[in-house]
Amino acid sequence: MKMSVKQKTNVMGMRKLGYILVFATSLTMILSCGQRKGEKAPVSAGADETEIVWPLGFATDTLQVDTLKVRDGQTLSKLFTGLGLSDKAAYDLVQASDSIFPAKALRSGRDCFAYTADTLGLRYLVYEKDRVNSVVFRCFPPYGAWNVEKEVVVERKYSDVTINSSLWVDMREAGASPLLILSLSDVYAWTVDFFGLQKGDRFRVVYDERTVDSEVLDIDTIRVAQFIRDTDTLACYMFNQGDGGNIYWNEKGESMRKAFLKAPLHFSRISSGFSYARKHPVTRRVQPHTGVDYAAPKGTPVMSIGDGTVLSAKYEGAGGNTVRIRHNSVYTTAYLHLSGFGKGIRAGARVSQSQVIGYVGSTGRSTGPHLDFRVWKNGSPINPLKMQSPPAEPLRSEFRPQFDSLKLELNRLFDTNIVK
Repeated sequence: MKMSVKQKTNVMGMRKLGYILVFATSLTMILSCGQRKGEKAPVSAGADETEIVWPLGFATDTLQVDTLKVRDGQTLSKLFTGLGLSDKAAYDLVQASDSIFPAKALRSGRDCFAYTADTLGLRYLVYEKDRVNSVVFRCFPPYGAWNVEKEVVVERKYSDVTINSSLWVDMREAGASPLLILSLSDVYAWTVDFFGLQKGDRFRVVYDERTVDSEVLDIDTIRVAQFIRDTDTLACYMFNQGDGGNIYWNEKGESMRKAFLKAPLHFSRISSGFSYARKHPVTRRVQPHTGVDYAAPKGTPVMSIGDGTVLSAKYEGAGGNTVRIRHNSVYTTAYLHLSGFGKGIRAGARVSQSQVIGYVGSTGRSTGPHLDFRVWKNGSPINPLKMQSPPAEPLRSEFRPQFDSLKLELNRLFDTNIVK
């Protein structure tokens, strides 16, 4: 049967349309199979639609895993060859991974996880840089590496602790992390003497805690806290006015930060107080002790209580390794019996508040590790525990309405014991 020109044109057009549809379908199938690195694999029809996501970037269910630590002096290449790679394979892997993890970044004592297959040997090595970040090495061609980061969960918490024996023990019994104690001591460093806490003292605090794998990583932020002694309450509120300075304020909008820290080291105990008639533990003679002794383990960091200039950092006989700092025309401090000096601490060096200037030791005339801390006002020794310190700059007036509003909101958390 003969077709007209019009009919032939229609048939040819249909054929072209068919070719286009076939090509488009084929192209779609090709593109759908070209999975990019890091994407989830498509699920075939009829299969379980639950997609498997491998946190490390590779399937671990068919591999064996062994835990090891990087040894002192071990190089990245030696780490790989010790796990069965040839010298050439180790070299190629180190080169291929250099942009992600330079070989010199390897640190002894860090945990590694070697994933192996029965017949193929080492397939992947996971090196933990810290509790959150790791690097994964692909130990077969094409060699390479990539970074992985564990999920960090931030949870707002509330803690209410009354001192019965010690802040450390009571905080632990209340289920709070010991890291909260350090954070509280930082916030209240200028206003609360943590070495003079009394039975019945109470801390209430709302804070954000960061966890990894259900273990506490750190205390992210203390939002609001109260220190209560008898009928007196010292509250502090976190409010950032964006100037890079202080972020904690009292009820009146005054800075919690003072010109001087309350103590030159973190949580410890007072082993000997300020006295003009103390029996010396070594000589057994009664003589003045114009300072405060803080008992602490050897190596505990010692901080400057304020900004100032180092007058001297040297061995001083009975005082052992001693750092002396002039803070202004009125106050001078000294830190005795140190095991060593902080980095850059020498006569003439400028130091800032909380800067580590040395480490607890037992040099000089001493019966054990402790810090002998001394303060002079206008050249005369004073009791460090009774020293008054002026506050830093108050909250700027333009932020006062925002601060007052936030303060009411945070106080409601205490009133209702509801933490959001």
